[in-house]
Amino acid sequence: MRTRSRWPLAAGLAAGVALDALFGDPRRGHPVAAFGRAAAALEARDYADTRRRGAAHAAACVLAVAVPAALLHRRTRSRPPWQAAAAALAVWAVTGARSLHCEAERARLSLHRNDLASARDVLPSLCGRDPAQLSAAEMTRAVIESVAENTSDAVVAPLLWGAVAGIPGLVAYRAVNTLDAMVGHRSARYLRFGWASARLDDAANWIPARVTAALTAACAPMVTRASPVTVLRVIRRDGGRHPSPNAGRCEAAFAAALGVRLGGTNVYGGVTETRPVLGAGRVPEPDDIRRAVVLSRAVSVAATAVAVLVALSTDWRAYRRRKKPTSQRTSAAMATHHST
Repeated sequence: MRTRSRWPLAAGLAAGVALDALFGDPRRGHPVAAFGRAAAALEARDYADTRRRGAAHAAACVLAVAVPAALLHRRTRSRPPWQAAAAALAVWAVTGARSLHCEAERARLSLHRNDLASARDVLPSLCGRDPAQLSAAEMTRAVIESVAENTSDAVVAPLLWGAVAGIPGLVAYRAVNTLDAMVGHRSARYLRFGWASARLDDAANWIPARVTAALTAACAPMVTRASPVTVLRVIRRDGGRHPSPNAGRCEAAFAAALGVRLGGTNVYGGVTETRPVLGAGRVPEPDDIRRAVVLSRAVSVAATAVAVLVALSTDWRAYRRRKKPTSQRTSAAMATHHST
């Protein structure tokens, strides 16, 4: 059976990352924002304070975008240029490296000027914690933690899912991650209803978060001159102490690479969470945000290369399978020749 080439997908992944780097998120008509509005409208109709209803909500939202994406992927398989273009547009829509880095830089500039009011205005675009009572040091920590976690959520994870599952993987992952941001909270309203979305997001990010941590360790010497061995040691020691099975790995990796200390008390929607300390460095400063952004960019480039290689690995395995029978037939023919 003929195996279809995966080069259009690989090319689309790389092109989509380039589109995001050049143009960022569209100001109007963003597909993820449209999905969020549709999910919120559905929630207004199907909400109930039960895990079962929350699981049905998550399934309906994810399938509503994954099925059309699967049909698009199937329809473009026989048209490589179209599939590459579709994959590039999907990557552009579901990744957010440029927006993440721009918002982090905005926060850094405000904190550098000691303009805490402006920094508090920026913070909600990066994380869900309440900025009203945060000090400059706490906001600096929040920005770095957000850059670390979202390097995985907004860049590495969608690229890996796209490399493995094509356009449906890209779209379904972003739907899962968006639902977690919307309802995956421990608030009174979403503790049960958002449980399925939160667990689904944990599962979808389990491997990408660890890949992000490993790539952070690999990129650290080029950006911060930190030792990869030291970064990996901190990931192993501190990563599992975080309440999230995934975010702790990314945040511990960035803390070690930047030589800072992350973690502490956060407030989300009026709920206070005390998180363990990650890393053994100093208290982060506003200039560390810039270093975190540079590190995130390096990890994003490395993740793009990994995703392209993963996408192309199917072509390599197919080539090896085609080559092996030919070699076996040649060997058999030579053996027959010598026997006569």
